[in-house]
Amino acid sequence: MAIISDFQEEEAKPSTSSSPPPKPVPFNASLDPSNPVGFLEKVFDFLAEESDFLGKENADKEISTVVRVAQEKSKKKVEKVAPKVEIKKEETEIKKEVKSEPMEVDKKDDKKEEETSSRLKVPNKGNGLDLEKYSWTQTLQEVTVNVPVPSGTRSRSVVCEIKKNHLKFGLKGQPPVIDGELFQSVKPDDCYWSIEDNCSLSILLTKHNQMEWWKSLVKGDPEIDTQKVEPENSKLSDLDPETRQTVEKMMFDQRQKAMGLPTSDELQKQEILKKFMSEHPEMDFSRAKVM
Repeated sequence: MAIISDFQEEEAKPSTSSSPPPKPVPFNASLDPSNPVGFLEKVFDFLAEESDFLGKENADKEISTVVRVAQEKSKKKVEKVAPKVEIKKEETEIKKEVKSEPMEVDKKDDKKEEETSSRLKVPNKGNGLDLEKYSWTQTLQEVTVNVPVPSGTRSRSVVCEIKKNHLKFGLKGQPPVIDGELFQSVKPDDCYWSIEDNCSLSILLTKHNQMEWWKSLVKGDPEIDTQKVEPENSKLSDLDPETRQTVEKMMFDQRQKAMGLPTSDELQKQEILKKFMSEHPEMDFSRAKVM
């Protein structure tokens, strides 16, 4: 009987496992980014009112664990974002450098052009140059040198040597006024010198290449800007038709080059190519270049 009564008592005891779980309690609060601690205080006040979580012995440890995990997540996000920011900074710096480099190159090129133009002298009225000890002028065929000498100078006191590529002039017993390699070769047999008005000596040099302007009399002397040479039209009329045509072509090409435009030969090639292209429309000329 005892066994039966015990069994009945056990059956009469309520089952703890069948108790319903606690219902979730809603929590409403707003976060002020300037005062995050205030938000945490509301969270802990809510926990104290609605649960016994803060009464546990290890509550502080669990809270510190949650804080540590949140901190690690925040660090990982920062590490992911930081490289992107650095890459963007590097890209912007590279773009700035790329933009600034051509400007620097352009400035350097401009400086080089200014330096080159500053070294070249403007030719005198005779398309040559007036120097301290002598002056010289030129045409396409000849170069004339004028050297002042003391009044009453005789030819026997003059030392003048004219070679194909060298000119030496001076007075006996004195250092030479000119002694150097000519800018270009001359025809010695067609060259001569003479004393004029007993106070100056004139040297006539016949150019070997009569289709080019000289930049200087002898190498090492200051050079002129040949693009600013202005030959007289009257002298062109004195030339034979073939030579005049060649001279005019050369003058035209010099002007075109100075303006960065194609020369007469380049224009002729362009015209030939255009004519050929019109006659052969079936051919692809997209890569054709005028050499």
